[in-house]
Amino acid sequence: MQPQSSRFRAVLTGATALTLAAALAACGSTDGSKGDSAKAGAGKGTATAGGSSSAAAASSAPGSSAPGSPGSPTAGSTSATAAPAPAAGSGKVLMPTGPQAAFGKARDTAAGQIMMTTLTGPKSGVSGKVWVWLPPEYNDPKYAKTGFPVLTLYAGGQSAGYNTWTDNQLPIQEVDADLAKQGKAHPFIMIMPVQNLDSNEAKALECADIPGQPKIGTWMAEDIPDFVRANFRTVKGRDGWGLMGASTGAFCSAKLALQHPDKFKAAVPIDGYFNPDSPLWKGYENDRQANSPDLLVAQGKADVRMLATAGGANAYEMKLVKAWVAKAAPPLTVEYYEQPGGKHLTTDFKKMIPDTLQWLTKNLAGPQSD
Repeated sequence: MQPQSSRFRAVLTGATALTLAAALAACGSTDGSKGDSAKAGAGKGTATAGGSSSAAAASSAPGSSAPGSPGSPTAGSTSATAAPAPAAGSGKVLMPTGPQAAFGKARDTAAGQIMMTTLTGPKSGVSGKVWVWLPPEYNDPKYAKTGFPVLTLYAGGQSAGYNTWTDNQLPIQEVDADLAKQGKAHPFIMIMPVQNLDSNEAKALECADIPGQPKIGTWMAEDIPDFVRANFRTVKGRDGWGLMGASTGAFCSAKLALQHPDKFKAAVPIDGYFNPDSPLWKGYENDRQANSPDLLVAQGKADVRMLATAGGANAYEMKLVKAWVAKAAPPLTVEYYEQPGGKHLTTDFKKMIPDTLQWLTKNLAGPQSD
């Protein structure tokens, strides 16, 4: 993506918003489903139309498995229970703590298998599907004692029983493998959970613990990271943990990063919305506000880096995302990117994959070894 004269530049208190091309200058750039349907004029919905995210500038640093281990899916049961987070110790790498989950193969990609399991979270009580992709380097014997950064991907739409990042219309796994070979992106462990347990939008959980509903927020922020650490070699601390999502998934990535800066360092909300509007919040206004990225962004409590995008062909979306970016308060840093001619469509989300991976690489720690 080359700089455009029409690109919007936001000026934020304590930070300057950069164009995506400038943010990627240090690490290079490349050109770059089920489609989900968007609510008209809401910037929300399934992946059938453009993307948004927000942020202010800042940057940071960059094995082999036996049959039955992650990377070699175990046949049979595909359920898992998350393990407690390991105690802190010395070194940069966290080795898997167990218990090991049983994975089934979801599908093959040109960059390796996407695996799937059903995770029952001990902290949340929620049981839902989680897809996992390991970069080719993970099972290379040369990396047997290396910890890898983790990127969790959230889909557009309800994402009940599916996640569009596992679909060949959003080939993020192949793109990451190719960019990693070129030294332009980290080889990320990719985690792709469902976001809802019902396809009915009237029962949207919005990645939060809505009173009286399944604790999907705890499942995402606590159980899934514990599950990842139980099964895979990861980078110690939050510096190697990032979030990205499109449309409804953008809301989730922004919200979770703002609520849990101790767990996540960077997020890319693509063409998102920021005001919780699930009917399930009725009668719980204080809880709704506590889970609102529209309010969290201005609180000045999250030392997190974000890249917020909007489609240049969607005036409502641009206005929405720009207004959200303008509220960002330090130590939060948010960069704004406006995709020229972008619409709220899976095909336009796809075009941004190379550059968003490179932005995440610039802002997250890479593979580490002790």
